[in-house]
Amino acid sequence: MCGINGILRLTDVAPGVDCRELRRTRDAMASRGPDGMGEWISPDGEIGLGHRRLAIIDLSPAGLQPMTSDDGRYWIVFNGEIYNYRQLREDLVRGGVSFRSQSDTEVLLALYAREGWRMLQRLRGMYAMALWDSHERRLMLARDPYGIKPLYLAEGDGFLRFASQVKALEAGGAISREADPAGVVGFLLWGSVPEPWTIRRSVRALPAGTFLLVEGGRVGAPRSHRFLASSGEGLDAAARGESLSQAFEDSVRAHLVADVPVAVFLSSGLDSSLIAALARRVLSEPPTTVTLQFDLFVRTPLDEAPLASEVARVLGTRHIERRVCRRDFQDLWPAALAAMDQPSIDGFNTYIISRAVHEMGFKVVLSGLGGDELLGGYDTFRDVPAWAAWSRRMRSLPGLGAAWPLLSAFLRSYKPKLSGFLHFGGSLPGAYFLRRGFFLPREIPSIIGQEVAREGLAAYDPVGDAGKVLPPGGVNGVKSSTGAWEAVHRMESTMYMRNQLLRDSDWASMANSLELRVPLVDARLQEAVATAGFEPALSRGKAEAVREVVPELPVALWRRPKTGFAIPITQ
Repeated sequence: MCGINGILRLTDVAPGVDCRELRRTRDAMASRGPDGMGEWISPDGEIGLGHRRLAIIDLSPAGLQPMTSDDGRYWIVFNGEIYNYRQLREDLVRGGVSFRSQSDTEVLLALYAREGWRMLQRLRGMYAMALWDSHERRLMLARDPYGIKPLYLAEGDGFLRFASQVKALEAGGAISREADPAGVVGFLLWGSVPEPWTIRRSVRALPAGTFLLVEGGRVGAPRSHRFLASSGEGLDAAARGESLSQAFEDSVRAHLVADVPVAVFLSSGLDSSLIAALARRVLSEPPTTVTLQFDLFVRTPLDEAPLASEVARVLGTRHIERRVCRRDFQDLWPAALAAMDQPSIDGFNTYIISRAVHEMGFKVVLSGLGGDELLGGYDTFRDVPAWAAWSRRMRSLPGLGAAWPLLSAFLRSYKPKLSGFLHFGGSLPGAYFLRRGFFLPREIPSIIGQEVAREGLAAYDPVGDAGKVLPPGGVNGVKSSTGAWEAVHRMESTMYMRNQLLRDSDWASMANSLELRVPLVDARLQEAVATAGFEPALSRGKAEAVREVVPELPVALWRRPKTGFAIPITQ
């Protein structure tokens, strides 16, 4: 896990890469990689690559980056982990490839030399990478299917710049810091900046699950690299004779691959308890579980420590509780805001627990993030289809559409979203925006002014953006309950999980030099759950699905009402 950056000259009239800019960008990401740093600039000054290292796999100097192939043709900087790198390495060794290190980075170099960009289809993991072919003078940039790891691009002045953080690109000193109206509007609509926009007009995110090629001075359009089945590495759980329980266990086992100890975040919720139980099942030694207890929540229903302690006792983990008081909040708040890469209404909770786990000496932690999206744990799975259906019925009543704004204000003046119920609610994406969104478009001008709002809303349509992730025919309603359920699953996995939860988890954990892994955000596991028709979660609920996978969890866990990872930030 690392921070990566680079500068590529796109035109011969531009000067060579500025090593000082390269270093400023790289060193702005020092917390992402406190274990080492490196740089490489091509002899002709065409490209420069920078790297900050958090050593997780192959802790030796052989794992340092930028890394080159034996013949010097290929160079790579890589941020992330490839969980199936050992299997890929064995395949390459059988093909005659020899290795100098035990790192997953070197496996990527060898795989790219053999297969080119199609190697991306074989990777299981979280990643953002830049790979330079010095013979073809071609740069490939790529990002994992879920977008767990970020990668940002800025093109201008005859150069392409890229980095793991927007703020790192800013620190380089060569890009404009002008705010992007679409990014600002997107943040106010959702509470996070939707990809590929960023808060800066000059910077864009490489979309999740895509790669792009740069050659001959031309930056290609991002192209999807679908996560395809291949021999011995198929995604279809049924074809592999694998039960749903085995699929979950397999994902957790894969995410435990490391050359350093791995801890587990443990709240009193189903997702983290599921991860802890499976980690205990597959490891030879009990894992360490970590729980935060907040002074202001003690002896209230929001105190997660007692039930988390009971889960740890039943599982037999090495359990650590960390107490957080009001002073801790006051001390950490400025640092958290400084670390936040783009505006977000969330993330402080992950920052606090990441700081605690880092102070315990861990570099890697497993999180239960993604369980609600995968197994239908949010109320949105019920509310969004119902809202869409009700809105369509109400819109069919003569005259109600014209009278609704005034009527809604009279009925529920303290719920401004109600006024948009008929306008937005008739489709699944529209109902999802109403349910998950922050402000309505009509409210934006009063916050940021007419001119900026007009430009931003012209460039960004929240409902259209949510609808892009649905299959053809799924925008204006889905006939079956299964189809509606899957539509919400897709929107939650992108609009909320990718744009907010995963991004917040990245900056908040990496600001504390901690690698946060998410076994429930895994393309193979998602395929297994989809192949099973999202059962039993769809018909019997998330709790029953989790109970089927890990029945060893304590009975008290199944009786607890659902809550989020609550922190007393308001107090």
